[in-house]
Parts: sequence; structure tokens; C-alpha cells
Amino acid sequence: MLSRGYDISVGKVGEYEIDFICTKGREKVYIQVAYLLADAAVVEREFRPLRKVSDNYPKYVVSGDKHDFSGDGIIHKNIIDFLLDTDI
Repeated sequence: MLSRGYDISVGKVGEYEIDFICTKGREKVYIQVAYLLADAAVVEREFRPLRKVSDNYPKYVVSGDKHDFSGDGIIHKNIIDFLLDTDI
């Protein structure tokens, strides 16, 4: 995200941490990162902070999984697809 011109910070919503908050001008993107979404507990842990964010900026969970876990307005992307996506 730095190479795409974003400023990056770590965020917090309530008691939960958001791995990356990326901003560029008026744009903002929230990103959670996990190696794999191995079970329901990991999926919940990674998606929960993003569900707590009340604005409508894009929210991503990025992992090595090929299966799409997107839901609740949160986009799940495979890490390779995320890195190659020039629209983010």
C-alpha cells in the first residue's frame, strides 16, 4: 500500500485492533491480514474489528486462502489476488 501512495497506520475500534488503515487524500481502506482462515474462530477474529467500523470505506481481509469468505460488506481476498489488484 505504501508503493501505491497510501499512508499506513494501525487502528483500533473499541477493544479490537485493525491491522492497517490506509489513507490517500480522501480515500481510506481498512485491511486485516491472516495467514489462513483455518476455522470459524479465526474468521470471526479477523472479521470482527471490520464489522465494528461504522463508515462505508472498503474493508478487506487478506489471507492465503483460495476460498472466498467475503460477507457483511467485507471483502476477502487471496493475498496474491490482492497484491495484483490495481484497483485497490
